[in-house]
Amino acid sequence: MSEVTPRRVDKPWGWELVWAETDTYAGKLLFVRAGESLSLQVHEVKEESWLVREGRARLELGEVAGELEEREISPGDALHLRPGTVHRLTAIEDTLVIEVSTPQLDDVVRLEDHYGREGTSAP
Repeated sequence: MSEVTPRRVDKPWGWELVWAETDTYAGKLLFVRAGESLSLQVHEVKEESWLVREGRARLELGEVAGELEEREISPGDALHLRPGTVHRLTAIEDTLVIEVSTPQLDDVVRLEDHYGREGTSAP
C-alpha cells in the first residue's frame, strides 16, 4: 500500500480535488459554486462516471454538432460519460460530484467557456 496526497486544483467555477491518479484510473471531487458552470466540453479518449453527492445542477448532454438535452441532477444521480459526449454542468446550488475516470485528465476540448479558457485544457 502507498499513501496518496490529494491535489487540489482551483478553478474559476470552484475546485477539484484529485484523490487518485494511476496509469489506469483517476478519482476526483468536483465542487461547483452555485451559479457557476464547467466548460461545455468533450473528451476524445477520457471516459468518466459521476455521482452527485450534494446540491442540484443543470446538466447539458449531447453529441458534437448535435442538439443538447438539458436535465436537472441531484444527490444520488449517477452518470456515465463516454468519450465524444458533449457535456456541461451548471450548479443551481453548491454542488459536489464524485468523478472516477480513465487517467487522461488533460483530455479536455472546451467548446464554450464563461472564463476565457475556450479551446484550452488549462485549469
